[in-house]
Amino acid sequence: MDIFAFLKNRFPRLKTERNFSFAKHTTIGVGGVAAVAVYPASTEEAAELLAVLRREKIPYCFLGAGANVLPRDGQFEGAVVRFTRIDGLYADGNLLYAGAGVTGGALCRFAAARLLGGVEFLTGIPMTVGGATAMNAGVREGHMSDVILRVVGVEEGKIRTFSASDCAFREKDSVFLGGIAVTGVYLGVKESVAEQIARESCYFRTRRAALPKGRSMGCVFVNPQGESAGRLIEQCGLKGARIGGAYISELHANFILSDGKSAEDVARLIDLAARTVKEKTGIALREEIRRLP
Repeated sequence: MDIFAFLKNRFPRLKTERNFSFAKHTTIGVGGVAAVAVYPASTEEAAELLAVLRREKIPYCFLGAGANVLPRDGQFEGAVVRFTRIDGLYADGNLLYAGAGVTGGALCRFAAARLLGGVEFLTGIPMTVGGATAMNAGVREGHMSDVILRVVGVEEGKIRTFSASDCAFREKDSVFLGGIAVTGVYLGVKESVAEQIARESCYFRTRRAALPKGRSMGCVFVNPQGESAGRLIEQCGLKGARIGGAYISELHANFILSDGKSAEDVARLIDLAARTVKEKTGIALREEIRRLP
């Protein structure tokens, strides 16, 4: 089946893109090509699209900002579903709604302009609201789960509203990573003042400036309880370890950098780090990043 032609015929108004490059749309800069990328413009269109993909048994995956994912090399004979066009933003008192395609920067600017605080911890994180919700993105001081009140999503082709408890949030994980699409999020924010918002935003921006530069996925592993994944990897002597075009950062051992040549090199290095830490410390590291498709 020509997936691109099928979807264009079935959804003539749907924005589609043939031969979508994972390397060009992920921060790690590796990966192959998907047959098509699709960009629904509303929750209703997303629900109809996902129902058709399921019914026709067309493989698909979701992709937000592409910051915490590792695609595979080669051809993906399926569809990449992106919600970048679902980008509505509005506030009503201390309730803020953001569509899945809203970037972290746009969300922070929107809240700041209305003197609404509580989302400053997202400053500088490469993200869309949908992806950040699914992965419960955040930092030590706060995660999406701390501000989410409810989520609008699509499960098995049907629109559904999830309460915060329905989301089953935990450290860098949620129910949505099981294949449920996030299309919009309601956040609980608070009244603030410009000086306080600016001060907290600067703090988080400065913190992120100290992270390794280059093509990466951010932190690769979730920190075990009471431990640091980066410290464990460093203790195992893996700082600077390289496989092909992928190498563990000398600055922060929980970061893997890539020269953009091979997703397989990155995957093999992730597996090496996890295996070595398990063998030497007995601690099983859980991946924070998601492998696609």
